Amino acid sequence: MVVEFRLRTHLQVLVGERHPLSSPAHLQQTERYLYEQFSKLGLTVTTHEFEAMGGIYRNVIGVAHPPSKQDQPVPPPLIVAAHYDTVLGSPGADDNASALAVLLDVAQRIKQTSLSRPVHFIAFCLEEEGLLGSQAYVAHLTETHKPVQGAIILECVGYARDEEGSQEIPPGVPIAVPTIGNFLAVIGNQSSSSLTMAVEQAMRTHLPIVPLIVPGNGELLPDTRRSDHTPFWEAGFPAVMLTDTANFRNPNYHRPTDTIETLNLGFMASVADGVTAAVRTLAAVPDA
Repeated sequence: MVVEFRLRTHLQVLVGERHPLSSPAHLQQTERYLYEQFSKLGLTVTTHEFEAMGGIYRNVIGVAHPPSKQDQPVPPPLIVAAHYDTVLGSPGADDNASALAVLLDVAQRIKQTSLSRPVHFIAFCLEEEGLLGSQAYVAHLTETHKPVQGAIILECVGYARDEEGSQEIPPGVPIAVPTIGNFLAVIGNQSSSSLTMAVEQAMRTHLPIVPLIVPGNGELLPDTRRSDHTPFWEAGFPAVMLTDTANFRNPNYHRPTDTIETLNLGFMASVADGVTAAVRTLAAVPDA
């Protein structure tokens, strides 16, 4: 219940149309809120600016650092990310305030963890405008030759149902998909198979998980490319998308009805537990 309370507190601030043209004030307010929350957690906070749509937009980055060790290189970071913009006309509770709330909750818990590598918590802007924020960030990583252990991208993680028939099957998916929409999908490409398996195994004890590894960069399954993991795949970085499957489960997807009241906070809390476990598996100092 404590986790659900924290998640609801974040959602009450975040939910509301966050579109660069129709609601720029709330988009900027959300950016400031994320910056402030990362700062309150004691993370090292920066913004990554990029030009798009005739203006300047920012990805917000909060870094949890491992203890510094002299004469030892810092291992490549683990990235945990979610986007903070919405489509026109939608308050974006599931898409993607749910993921932002989970991101902030995981960051709060990981701050208390002894880390073996940095963890970068990133809120990307302009995902709904063609993945522009994550494309700009990945281009920066490539240009500066910065390595990454992997990226965990949270995309719609707040809608779940227990009724038979509440889950639609995305076209072309080569695995059995449950017809009850109470699971989280973990989707990676072939180059991310090790990361996908590690995330799946860490999360599985907290909620039902359906893993999927797609060939190539998902070109044959375009529904698996609809979030900020795709620029990482295309640049050769390991990445996975965690999703409640969006429009294949949630009838409110990209609609004015995507509100807090439609979310399943218990499911979100389980997602937060699972992501925390995955981050600890990938970035925490092993128990002695």
